[in-house]
Amino acid sequence: MKKILMSAFVVLFSVQSHAARVKDIASIQGVRSNQLVGYGLVVGLNGTGDTESFTKQSFKSMLNKLGVTIPPDVNPSIKNVAAVALNGTLPAFAKPGQTLDVTVSSLGNAKSLRGGTLLLAPLKGADGNIYAVAQGNLIVGGLSAEGNDGSKVTVNVPVVGRIPNGAMVERGVPSPFFLTDHVIFNLNQSDFTSARRVSEMINQYVGPKTAVALDGTSIKVLVPEDIETKVAFISAIENLEVAPGVVPARIIVNSRTGTIVIGKNVTVGPAAISHGNLTVTISETKSVSQPNSLSGGVTTPVDRSEVVVSQDKNRMFLLEPEASLDSIVDAINKVGAAPSDLMAILEALKQAGALNANIEII
Repeated sequence: MKKILMSAFVVLFSVQSHAARVKDIASIQGVRSNQLVGYGLVVGLNGTGDTESFTKQSFKSMLNKLGVTIPPDVNPSIKNVAAVALNGTLPAFAKPGQTLDVTVSSLGNAKSLRGGTLLLAPLKGADGNIYAVAQGNLIVGGLSAEGNDGSKVTVNVPVVGRIPNGAMVERGVPSPFFLTDHVIFNLNQSDFTSARRVSEMINQYVGPKTAVALDGTSIKVLVPEDIETKVAFISAIENLEVAPGVVPARIIVNSRTGTIVIGKNVTVGPAAISHGNLTVTISETKSVSQPNSLSGGVTTPVDRSEVVVSQDKNRMFLLEPEASLDSIVDAINKVGAAPSDLMAILEALKQAGALNANIEII
């Protein structure tokens, strides 16, 4: 593997049948978190606020609500205030009084949010209702420093910060969990084999016809009506161990980093592969043409070009029928192919119909 890891990583991902808890491979339909978003003002900045017109408008509106009236023709000059966007996640079954983490991001041209304080701001859901309110001191991981001569140093991102437990839940999201006589488990990865095994395990643990696989993703499970019994029942179901189905043969390529992940079930049909590199080297040198002393000629600079063509040898290997992943990597390592060469070889095998895996580029 040392030769094939010169400019990128090639990961050999071995997928074996192993037991996993139901809660690790599936989630309950309807039991999910909700995204919240809001708008607010951060104050107390050390001259690093923004100068946008909407920030000044928001600042005047805030003061008016607090009883400070600013004439319409007065445009306040503020350097310690920044308009920010807020976002957070409301967990399932969140109740009023619980707290959430809030991420604060600058909307204008503020230089830094370090040392700022977010004033009371509502967080709304996709339906427009307010589900939480946020306020507190920001924790900013980045910093920025600027000199009078225009020099500037920035570390990380100083215009984004967080407020741990900075939002308080004001209302919860109604859940159908308490009203239904069944729940549906949705697999994280759709697979008919896994869905069948989960339903069979639940029926084996509880009783026949308790669970039924609706498709390759969903398993419908009958649950007790009493809420206390329902919670205990689902807790037991979530902790059942099931052997999920083996994932299909896949090759995943990260085009940005050059990482190549090859699944264990990838096989190659009979194929002969020739791999070689043709290198053309052109060297330019400067020389001087010096005439004889009595010829009357003129000294002239001359360009001389040297072209060398070289081609690697011993670059052909044979893959036997149903060649395994290990044999593929060993053969490519023997000819010294780089990760970029490996991608080209796999793509050629796919086009020739000798590769049983799908190549996904992310």
